[in-house]
Amino acid sequence: MMREEINKALEVLKNGGVILYPTDTVWGLGCDATNEVAVAKVNEIKGRGADKSLIILLDTDNKLQSYVNEIPEVAYQLIEYAEKPMTIVFSGAKNLAKNVINSDGSVGIRIVKHDFCQQLLQRFRKPIVSTSANISGQPTPQFFDDIDPEIISSVDYVVNWEQEINTPKTPSTIVKLGPSGQFEFIRK
Repeated sequence: MMREEINKALEVLKNGGVILYPTDTVWGLGCDATNEVAVAKVNEIKGRGADKSLIILLDTDNKLQSYVNEIPEVAYQLIEYAEKPMTIVFSGAKNLAKNVINSDGSVGIRIVKHDFCQQLLQRFRKPIVSTSANISGQPTPQFFDDIDPEIISSVDYVVNWEQEINTPKTPSTIVKLGPSGQFEFIRK
């Protein structure tokens, strides 16, 4: 069942579409993080300005160097020892759609430890955008059943996996990491 859902989601991502999918945090809207048109569609679905940066997901920290110019050593320690999902904001983003990257050149990246996401990312071989499945300014849905029907009808594919799970999930911790390794918490 999961393999079938991954195959369907992969097809949509490869064709520049937007998926609604379960993540290691809350349900997310996702697309190819290297495709500007797909990223613009995510922003349109959310009713969100293009000036706001988006988080991307990777399946392993080995891929960081493909999307960030310099990775301070402390980043690997933060990833390894994080007890809950953690997004790290790196400066010097590269090889991503321009509308994923913040105006200061930074990008938020989370290495996922969620079976569905990891397998999807491994097979896709590119980063995937992950932003909460809500209209901008509205509360983040805790469960699939809380997602606005407008969001559901706007995406190209709704992943049929973990929709019945009603365990509350929270957004990731966000840490901003400077080039010399200093860091600050943006969201705990």
